[in-house]
Amino acid sequence: MAEEIIIEVRGLKNSFGEQIVHENLDLDVRRGEIMGVVGGSGTGKSVLMRSIIGLQHPDAGSIEVLGESMIDRDEDEAKNIRRRWGILFQNGALFSTLTVAENVQVPIREYFPFIKGDLLDEIAAYKIKMAGLPMDAGPKYPSELSGGMRKRAGLARALALDPELLFLDEPTAGLDPIGAAAFDQLLLELKQELGFTTFLITHDLDTLHTICDRIAVLADSKVIAVGTIDELMALDHPWIQEYFNGPRGRAALAGKSKGAVGQH
Repeated sequence: MAEEIIIEVRGLKNSFGEQIVHENLDLDVRRGEIMGVVGGSGTGKSVLMRSIIGLQHPDAGSIEVLGESMIDRDEDEAKNIRRRWGILFQNGALFSTLTVAENVQVPIREYFPFIKGDLLDEIAAYKIKMAGLPMDAGPKYPSELSGGMRKRAGLARALALDPELLFLDEPTAGLDPIGAAAFDQLLLELKQELGFTTFLITHDLDTLHTICDRIAVLADSKVIAVGTIDELMALDHPWIQEYFNGPRGRAALAGKSKGAVGQH
């Protein structure tokens, strides 16, 4: 049986003035997988995510998410699709004037305004715990949290509506190696428990080795390859070889091998 495609991008073109970011870009993301998206600076990784979630209107192409076209939808139709996904923007993008619990409640209040009071507080507390934060994080403001805790607070908000699909933009950027590894492990556990599909932009080679099922490589204005790390390393594209076979890539591979040995 063919695997269900959750995100389907065909012939995508994005440009800003004379600068063409994407040209004839195609990508499929399958249900239940963690799809890592990598590429050099300026290849448009975040622009691709913004196009998929409807924040960037492409010049050409088609985008389907969860079986629905994302191009030129009216607001009510788009809202029905958006309630089925969660997004963790780079740096968390939390509202600084709201507590962590209030931040988590924002999407619930937007899409389920009839949920109020104690039930709203209980749902927020559950999501905060699910994201690996202590219960006393709820009444705190983002400025009172460490960088790693802010990422987890953003993740708690992304999980607020029990999403089928999770979009993550550089979730481990700025974290120390221990904090990044803990975040990766949390994502893996949540994915196994909840079964969501993940679209993950990252440059973190450890993350790619540890949790991604497949990786899409952006270069030359399009997705030039999709596959496992082993499949990508077998290709002779210079950027792919430099990225995965460079010193940091070899260190990440060695770290994965060491971890695998330690589990036996």
